[in-house]
Amino acid sequence: MTYEPKPIDTSDVVMSRDLAELTEMLAKNAHDIWAKQRIGDGWQYGPQRDDAKKQHPCLVPYHELTESEKEYDRKMAVETLRLIQSLGYRIVK
Repeated sequence: MTYEPKPIDTSDVVMSRDLAELTEMLAKNAHDIWAKQRIGDGWQYGPQRDDAKKQHPCLVPYHELTESEKEYDRKMAVETLRLIQSLGYRIVK
């Protein structure tokens, strides 16, 4: 069996400035959730990823991540917000 991802198309969704600002908070929170899980599983910071030693270079505070690592978290946050809107939900502060 071959897996063929079929995410919902959200390319027509335009996010408001408020939601764009929310993106960074969601990205930071997603990183913190990931890091907390890893640390709970016995992982620690290491300069290079080493699965055998359970070391990962991204086990640092969000603000210390490289821009490319932050961008991964931002993209997931943006796509989640777009999906919520495309399904007809409203996000109100």
